[in-house]
Amino acid sequence: MIDKTLARMRAHHGNIARYRWLLKTQLTELERGFIERRLREEQSALATLTRAALPLNRKTASGRARDPHRSLTNDQNRQNGGARL
Repeated sequence: MIDKTLARMRAHHGNIARYRWLLKTQLTELERGFIERRLREEQSALATLTRAALPLNRKTASGRARDPHRSLTNDQNRQNGGARL
């Protein structure tokens, strides 16, 4: 699964690079508009895929960012009124 995700990320990155290169060339307004739209779509798809693949800054139910180094035991202990380990 990781290999497929990385392959998709590489494909999006390649498409983004290609669209940026194309925008540096001489284009009609119609072509430029199409490429700019595709560039935004590729950037959005890459951002979505990156967030899903690297969930480092996900928020907890309380709205705070979860500390990836804190164990679930400590979180559960605090929720039950216990002291932090």
